[in-house]
Amino acid sequence: MSLLLDAVTLLLVSAGVLFFAAGTLGLLRLPDPLTRIHALTKADNVGLALIVLGLLPQAGSVMAGVKMIAVWALAQIASGAVSQVLAEAATLEAQIEATAREKRP
Repeated sequence: MSLLLDAVTLLLVSAGVLFFAAGTLGLLRLPDPLTRIHALTKADNVGLALIVLGLLPQAGSVMAGVKMIAVWALAQIASGAVSQVLAEAATLEAQIEATAREKRP
């Protein structure tokens, strides 16, 4: 049974790392801030979820598993809030630049 749990852990954590890599690639390659934020937050949330799911069978106690799930939930909440603030800032900056361009002679 332990070998099966180790295989599940390895598979899920590896998939989570691939999602983190995809999010990083999106951050580096996509053209504008809004698409970068979208790619990064979606991929990182799924990656963290897969890593937590992979580590749950290896948790020493139920309390350790609950703590991992709590960290994942807090990261979900923080990611949504921070991405919203960054998107609003990027949109405001684009509007300011467009207005400045219109006012130039």
